Amino acid sequence: MSTWFNTRGPHPDTVLASFVRLARNIEGVPYPVRLNVRQKEALNERVCAALTAAKISCSVIRPDTLYPYEAVSLAEQCVITPEFAAAADGALLLRLEDEPLSLMLCDEDHVRILSSAAGLAPETAYEAASRCDDLLDAQLHFAFDARLGFLNQDPSNIGTGMKASVLMHLPALSRNGSVAYLASTAARLGLTVKGAFGDGITVKGDMYRISNTLTLGLSEEDALGNLKALCLQLATRERAAAEEQIGELAVQDKIRRAWAVLSGAALLSADEMTEMLSAVRMGAVYGLIKADTAVINELFVTMQPASINCIAGQKLPRAERDALRAKLVREKLLN
Repeated sequence: MSTWFNTRGPHPDTVLASFVRLARNIEGVPYPVRLNVRQKEALNERVCAALTAAKISCSVIRPDTLYPYEAVSLAEQCVITPEFAAAADGALLLRLEDEPLSLMLCDEDHVRILSSAAGLAPETAYEAASRCDDLLDAQLHFAFDARLGFLNQDPSNIGTGMKASVLMHLPALSRNGSVAYLASTAARLGLTVKGAFGDGITVKGDMYRISNTLTLGLSEEDALGNLKALCLQLATRERAAAEEQIGELAVQDKIRRAWAVLSGAALLSADEMTEMLSAVRMGAVYGLIKADTAVINELFVTMQPASINCIAGQKLPRAERDALRAKLVREKLLN
């Protein structure tokens, strides 16, 4: 199955993927926090019936039937949000069969639509989410106020209800310290620049998630335009910095050492792998080593801890997990 992390999109040297999430609630129905499990299940049936009426095929997953590592693995792959991985009873996950799009039901909101697209393509991700939104709205009638926009439990989602983000690899800007300055510029545009892995504060693997924070007072098109403009600026600056740095022996040494570790290690922790992959990816983009960036992108995601457990079919002790990760990374890179 084609996914955002094994497909190349626009500006693949710096951008891995774009994501759009729409938060929606059905008019006249209390928010999920006020519903019991039976009421949530009834609401889920309404949404499933609406999809059937719109001739949309999907697979149905109950989060409470998954092992914890299986749910976290879905979050690592950006199929669901990290919060939904710990969803309460009554939540439901729907994965559309024809598009890279999922629906999270009865978590914080009645419906959250999450769409992804490879590369710098937030408009593509939004168009897919919006099509699904329109079809469901015609059947379910989402709560909307002429002045405030879409109504959601969290006030920060009122308005468009849209959170858009772009996943970028910025090793050269990380090295020269420019990201902090650019993050302050982003804030003035209603955007944030955070680490993509972990808590968002610590940056791992030079991976950043650039997201909109404003949902009220501007249109979806304006928000997406601001996001894309900043990402294009970051991409341009990253290329200029990387072209200066790639000739430095210290940078070349870091890249070649990282390749040697990834292609030969017997044990590999998630954090070590992420840092090494960042260096190897930079080397692959600028021709210093021969490696497929699409494979590297996939390894960033599929070799995270929960996803390794899914591959093994059980929760592994750390040492066994690190050994399996090292083996799989070697095989993928040297294939």
